[in-house]
Amino acid sequence: MSATEPTAPDPVDAFADRIFASALGAFETLSVHLGDRLDWYRILAERGSLTSSELAEAAETGERYTREWLEHQAVSGILAVDDPDAEASARRYSLPPAHAEVLTDDESLAYLAPIARIVASAAAQLPGLLDAARTGGGVPWASFGKDMRDAQGDINRPWFDRELAGALASVPELDAVLSRPGARILDVGCGHGWSSLALARAYPEAVVDGVDLDGPSIEAARAHAEDAELADRVTFHLGGGETLAEEDAYDAAFVFEALHDMPNPVDVLAALRRVVRDDGAVVIMDEAVAERFAPDGDGVERVMYGYSLLVCLPDSLSTPGSVGTGTVMRQATLEGYARSAGFTSAEVLPIEGFAAFRFTRLHP
Repeated sequence: MSATEPTAPDPVDAFADRIFASALGAFETLSVHLGDRLDWYRILAERGSLTSSELAEAAETGERYTREWLEHQAVSGILAVDDPDAEASARRYSLPPAHAEVLTDDESLAYLAPIARIVASAAAQLPGLLDAARTGGGVPWASFGKDMRDAQGDINRPWFDRELAGALASVPELDAVLSRPGARILDVGCGHGWSSLALARAYPEAVVDGVDLDGPSIEAARAHAEDAELADRVTFHLGGGETLAEEDAYDAAFVFEALHDMPNPVDVLAALRRVVRDDGAVVIMDEAVAERFAPDGDGVERVMYGYSLLVCLPDSLSTPGSVGTGTVMRQATLEGYARSAGFTSAEVLPIEGFAAFRFTRLHP
């Protein structure tokens, strides 16, 4: 070995550094959750540079906790501080505009504050997750609480509001189906209804039915439809997709990022096969994970496994007899479900702008 040749890093030290970096990220994510839920970020974005006392008064929070959070955020590079050498009570902190967009602008495609809520909600269920892992049981969606439910809707809303119309219009055959006068569109697993409302705005001659098993989500979706003045064309129903029975009733049906959560996906797809006309369209939008498992997965693969382990798989397995798909639903798995449900083929649509998702049209 030459004198100038670098020494290979010790594998123990390298892995220890990785775990330490992960711990830093975990602490920062949970601190983002605090800033989001306590309105600290929003107030800083609106008012500019503030001291800990000023922020605590505006947010109605304890000054000592507020000051510790501000210092943590500055040390972590999330907030800027005007004069680091000033007395602690006199330091003024601000939220840089780029950071404000990511943490407070719920219309931005870069909005990521909800992901901190998702992580925090999952962490709160760790005792139940530990028990489920030991017994093979599950943790139902309702157990994750309001923060999880709202965050799931909020994280996807900007994409539906800003990108869905253009994405669907970019596929002429699909756009033609959705543009039929009086078209009936079904949205299964609609959650807070943002996808249903986006469909209605994109296709003003259509009527849309949203279906979901979660009662509070359906209530929220109905309120959103009223606020958007779309309740005359968008209605929401409590129930599972497998219970749909009105044959040939719809021109199109969508399942947006929900099929992998369903305990009986083949039954749901079979129901869609019945209720959508043969000249209609059935489209599944789900995670754009790799075609097959590999240990060197990219960021999409890693985050989807995180969702699966902590949220989606436990939710699915909370239903007896669930197939337990999990968030990482490979394309071959989806196509296998489709064949079992009576579809003859599956076509991945050439849709751009949804980098983390794949749109698949199922053909009868």
